[in-house]
Amino acid sequence: MECRIGCAACCIAVSISSPIPGMPEGKPAGVRCAQLTQDNKCKLFGKPERPAVCGGLQASEEMCGVSNEDAYAYLERLERLTSPERP
Repeated sequence: MECRIGCAACCIAVSISSPIPGMPEGKPAGVRCAQLTQDNKCKLFGKPERPAVCGGLQASEEMCGVSNEDAYAYLERLERLTSPERP
C-alpha cells in the first residue's frame, strides 16, 4: 500500500525520540514535524537523516484506514499503548 499523499498522520500523531533537523530533542506526539511541508509532504523522505521510526512505519490498510482521520486515530491509539508517559 502507498501512503495517502497529504495525510501526514504519522508526521504529527507519532512521537520521535531521536533528533530531527530543526527538532534536536525529537518530536512529541501530536506536534507537527518541522520537516513537514505546507502540503504535508516529508522533506526528509528517502534521505539518510530521516529518523528510523519514520522509515519503519509502512502504510497498511489497518494503520491508514480509509481516511486521514482513521490514520490519526490508529496512530494516536498506538502512541498511547507504547508511550510510558501517556495514560
